[in-house]
Amino acid sequence: MKRSFQSTVYVIFVIVTFIALAKAFMVYENPFSVYENPLVWLALIGFILVVVLKELVNTLAIKKATELQNEKDGIIPEPSNAWIQKLLKSWTNAKAVEEEQEIVLDHNYDGIRELDNSLPPWWVYMFYASIVFAIVYLVRFEVLDGDSQIVEYDKAVAEAKAELNKYRSTATDLITADNVSLLTDAKDLGRGKAIFNLNCASCHLGDGGGSIGPNLTDEYWLLGGGIKNVFTTISNGGRDGKGMIAWNKTLKTEDIAKVASYVVSLQGTTPAQSKAPQGEKWEE
Repeated sequence: MKRSFQSTVYVIFVIVTFIALAKAFMVYENPFSVYENPLVWLALIGFILVVVLKELVNTLAIKKATELQNEKDGIIPEPSNAWIQKLLKSWTNAKAVEEEQEIVLDHNYDGIRELDNSLPPWWVYMFYASIVFAIVYLVRFEVLDGDSQIVEYDKAVAEAKAELNKYRSTATDLITADNVSLLTDAKDLGRGKAIFNLNCASCHLGDGGGSIGPNLTDEYWLLGGGIKNVFTTISNGGRDGKGMIAWNKTLKTEDIAKVASYVVSLQGTTPAQSKAPQGEKWEE
């Protein structure tokens, strides 16, 4: 009766699963999409669960029948962890305590006797593998003169730089220090001023006169003037250890170009308080 019920449930789930799949292929563009057709997945999961449960029940039934038959025949069953013991024995190749007399050596030190145990197979296999690795390594790097890790790294960096340069040469909208140009449009300068007041005025003051940072209105620059140098300084940061931070992780390149153009536009203006000149006089 139980087996008949299990078979009936199994057949029902098989039929439901195939119906759901057939419907999915006829109705949906992507029949296996969880969002479009969750019924397929529910049916598949249910089908898998039924198969697993069916096999589990059969396995338990066979195991119970085997135990009853062994008990009837007077056969002592193996312990549940017998497979673990077999695995450990195969990987250690150790003798049982009862069999140690077979491997006792003649050496005797104050009553301490030595056993001639075999090396564990796992250790032997690892030793053989290390020999094979050493041979391959020797041939690869000493005979065939293969690239070392440093050479491979340098090649990878060179390839990455070549790909980056190729991308820069084809990306017309990519702004770098090499192709940046001075922006004079009022909208661009207005955007640059807004960015300056938000991020730069705390060190350079709102009019560029300088406070913690240098004066941006005179002709003297620590890292060079002009749109390209100003763009580079804002993007990569100032002097190591005492200059401003790099803004290329915070600002977009187009925004850096706009704020750099705004900084250049401050040249020749008269701030309320001018900090003493720093750096060298810049000439285009």
